[in-house]
Amino acid sequence: MAEAEKKTATEMERKLKKEEKAKEKEMKRQKASEKAKLAQVKSAKPKPVTDKKINKDEETPSDTPPGEKKRLSSQMAKQYNPSAVETSWYEWWERSEFFKADTKSTKPKFVILLPPPNVTGVLHIGHALTCAVQDTLIRYKRMSGYNALWLPGFDHAGIATQDVVDKDLMRETGKTSRDIGREEFLKKAWKWTHKYSGTIKTQLRRLGSSLDWSRECFTMDEERSKAVVEAFVRLHKEGVIYRGDHLVNWDCFSRTARSEEEIDHPVEFGLMTSFAYPLEDGSGEVVVATTRVETMLGDTAVAVHPDDARYKHLHTKFVVHPFNKRKLPIVCDADLVDPELGTGCVKITPAHEQKDYELGKLHHLEAVNIFTNDGKINKNGGSEFEGMQRYVAR
Repeated sequence: MAEAEKKTATEMERKLKKEEKAKEKEMKRQKASEKAKLAQVKSAKPKPVTDKKINKDEETPSDTPPGEKKRLSSQMAKQYNPSAVETSWYEWWERSEFFKADTKSTKPKFVILLPPPNVTGVLHIGHALTCAVQDTLIRYKRMSGYNALWLPGFDHAGIATQDVVDKDLMRETGKTSRDIGREEFLKKAWKWTHKYSGTIKTQLRRLGSSLDWSRECFTMDEERSKAVVEAFVRLHKEGVIYRGDHLVNWDCFSRTARSEEEIDHPVEFGLMTSFAYPLEDGSGEVVVATTRVETMLGDTAVAVHPDDARYKHLHTKFVVHPFNKRKLPIVCDADLVDPELGTGCVKITPAHEQKDYELGKLHHLEAVNIFTNDGKINKNGGSEFEGMQRYVAR
């Protein structure tokens, strides 16, 4: 009996200890919760505004009047403040004409041309790197006794600017450059140029670039335009440049040629269409395939591999175009034709495909252009298709 009572007392004691520990944990949890709420309330309250003590000896961005020499503080600031350190210097340098080259100087000359940034945007880190290197060189030469000139200029980036202004015009008015006319569009292009060239000039000055701004150039200003025309006329008279037919990357929207660097070549999936050209002698047909079936209106030949046994009997023969009845020679080419691909026969359209253009020159084939400047089928495509958009004709 005594043992049972002792056991019961022990269990009661353990139970009481557990309850006390549970109460302690609960009290700690409540205190932590209250403390967190109090901290949250304190952080939500606005901090009282205190007057910051300003050391009169430390420089501030407004210490120096614009154009005057930088007023330095009597002691170095405890913390680096870029806006305070960099401000005022450039205005004083420019006003003092430290970067201006002297045309009457007898010193040895040293000239760097700033690669003209396009006015279609703003400077990026690549421009900053170029300016840093060129600025280091030009300043070194000045200090070495040279009559140094760093010539600033800006590029019109004609087609790129036209694209940007065209999109801006369409967004604002719903019209294109052709809707408003050449003169009105040029006004908008000049407005865009002045806006962004101003941004670039500000960036160059912020970089501390020691450019001679008195000689600032723009590739489309009157003086530069005259020089370009003069150069082209002289080169044309000398026979160095001439006008002729050549395959180009044509933009049907802006109606101008594009350089290869401006072309994005995405991977596209199209529908492969097969069709047959009947042989001139009526002995059979030759099957070709393409994703741009509308270009067959400009075909002037069919190519096969010279070693392809299936078509050796067709060498030097002709096929007949089904729409315009033009005779198309069957030519051999080991570079362009892959006998394992498709039927092993390739349609040749010299006026509308680069490889076909090269093969056409090799075999003296006619290049028949079937498109207008805005991408429609012209009269060379036949009366049945003339005036159609290329996708409709396809």
